[in-house]
Amino acid sequence: MTRIGIVGAGVAAAAAADTIETTHEDASITVFEKSRGLCGRAATRRRDGIRYDYGANYVKSADDRVVDLLTETLETDGLVDITEPVWTFDSEGSVSAGRAADEHKWTYRTGLTQIAKRLFGRTDATIHRETRIETLQRDDDAWRLEDTDGDQWGPFDVVLLNPPAPQTADLLRSAEWDSDRRGPLLEAVDAVPYRTIWTGVLHYPFDLEVPYYALVNTDKAHEIGWISREECKPGHVPDGESLLIVQANHEWSVDHYDADPDANLEALAELSADVLDDERLLEPDWTDHQGWRYAQPEAAVDREPLREAEAEGLYCLGDWVAGEARVHAALRNGLEVGERVVSDE
Repeated sequence: MTRIGIVGAGVAAAAAADTIETTHEDASITVFEKSRGLCGRAATRRRDGIRYDYGANYVKSADDRVVDLLTETLETDGLVDITEPVWTFDSEGSVSAGRAADEHKWTYRTGLTQIAKRLFGRTDATIHRETRIETLQRDDDAWRLEDTDGDQWGPFDVVLLNPPAPQTADLLRSAEWDSDRRGPLLEAVDAVPYRTIWTGVLHYPFDLEVPYYALVNTDKAHEIGWISREECKPGHVPDGESLLIVQANHEWSVDHYDADPDANLEALAELSADVLDDERLLEPDWTDHQGWRYAQPEAAVDREPLREAEAEGLYCLGDWVAGEARVHAALRNGLEVGERVVSDE
């Protein structure tokens, strides 16, 4: 039996676990997730009969393997498409029609977190939630893990690391692993730059009559980088209500990350009202928020040190390995890593 430990339960980890279990003759998979939920930044919350994706917003149909995964491999019940377009706005808040695109923008009626739930649900993986792995140890040709409570896990023949690059670098930095491969791997992972995003969720008891699903700031010179309408996702928001997901740009997010959340939300409501030219948006009837310190990788990792580490049973995976901050890219990377784990056995 091949013993596999996975740190992090994001979409890449879920895709890798499903691939390993469906193609490996004898694998035992154990997953460690620091939070209560699955799917990483492709996260969903519920409130007052509303579901909202407050991190990643949807999956693009930009990869044939991922399209096949969502429409053929997994059950399609509840899979929905956002049909309204994405428009743009500039540093002055001027809105323009976006380019025509025929790509799907998929989520689920119950939210994006369904991707990981459905993938892990096809496996016999044991998932330990609210378990933060703090230390890696390599000895006797096996890996052992230790969490923040001091509990030790393993041994594992193979370990997959799915956290964002900065958190993966922290694990490698503190690892008890005497290998020439460790230094180059740590250097490569530590070099991946990340964008911070502070997200505000703004609910209103009325419809917004605009012709688009979302607005994206194309010149990256506005305090807001993205505004989207959850009511455009079938099953998410009841008729007659609106819910905005407002993502601040990197600089604003860094400057305000530890500021008073209510003040941040008030500022984002004012900025949104200005861009959408609707003073009603100044006063949401309820709000939510989330800070994503390591939201999106901004450059690709040097993959050669990652491949070298795989010879010792240590694999890195996620959107930062794929080099593209998209859910479909993370899924594709998870599928590929899962296949390499099986073929390397």
